[in-house]
Amino acid sequence: MKTALGLMSGTSLDGIDAAVIVSDGKQMLQMGPGISIAYEPVFRDTLRACLGNETPPADVERELTEYHAGVVEKLLGDNGIDKSDIDLIGFHGHTVAHRPDKRLTVQMGDGALLAELTGIDVVADFRSNDVANGGEGAPFAPLYHEALVRGQGLDVPLAVLNLGGVSNVTYIGGPLKAQLIAFDCGPGNALIDDWMAEHTGLAMDEGGALARDGNVDEVRLAALLDNDYFQATPPKSLDRDDFDVTVMEGCSTADGAATLSRFTVAAVALARQHFPNPARRWLVTGGGRHNGTLMAMLADILEAPVDAVEAVGWDGDMIEAQAFGFL
Repeated sequence: MKTALGLMSGTSLDGIDAAVIVSDGKQMLQMGPGISIAYEPVFRDTLRACLGNETPPADVERELTEYHAGVVEKLLGDNGIDKSDIDLIGFHGHTVAHRPDKRLTVQMGDGALLAELTGIDVVADFRSNDVANGGEGAPFAPLYHEALVRGQGLDVPLAVLNLGGVSNVTYIGGPLKAQLIAFDCGPGNALIDDWMAEHTGLAMDEGGALARDGNVDEVRLAALLDNDYFQATPPKSLDRDDFDVTVMEGCSTADGAATLSRFTVAAVALARQHFPNPARRWLVTGGGRHNGTLMAMLADILEAPVDAVEAVGWDGDMIEAQAFGFL
């Protein structure tokens, strides 16, 4: 058994999640404390400017790594944990480019520097080896989702939906590993967040309030859904900027939020075509579970119960960080 501290900086650019777990790497044994630290707005803008850059600036990578080291220090200090009690840090870094068709995935973050700053062994660069060996390099958290579901003996088939910057789904079928299917299903919060930043100056559509006041533009929605990705057979994965949203130009701010929200939900619904059997239940993690409009839309379209993961005792703010501790 190991005590691991996982770190996650997601595509939504909101900040860093850190969480402690105890595990043998096969099943979840114990969840420890966790913490979320938001990026300062100036650094968030700096990080956003690195998106798409296959060779991100070294100074920004160092600052990002130092940010993570500070989060580790705060998590341990706030909870009275000595660094000697942590066997490993699982360090995801921040994805700035993801093009598995070109055997390329780039996560900013210097694992060696983080080990030096924290004095704890660090496992990093999770995705590039998978891509180099023919994998998609994403999503990775489903291995942890399965450990949680199997460990609790939850009824299957079950789907775990992560609404982060990009949305991904984990389908867990029968008792066999062969019935674990996971892939990116479409946009998550990223397109909505970008729309809000551009048109309102706000980081997100808090609770889905603006989308709730808008009307879905069915013509624009159909154009967004006219994308070969949704029919492609898994395994498959997405970059944050893979969707062309120029069709949204000229749309009102509220209607744009509503249309992009429905786009996110419609993409999730299309993911069901790749399941061997319908999911009896959907558990939602990631920041999108706080968006009441998205959750209501999901409940309307998925034809199965939809709950935030807290309904089964998980911490939806910490799952991805815990996952990289587990991995």
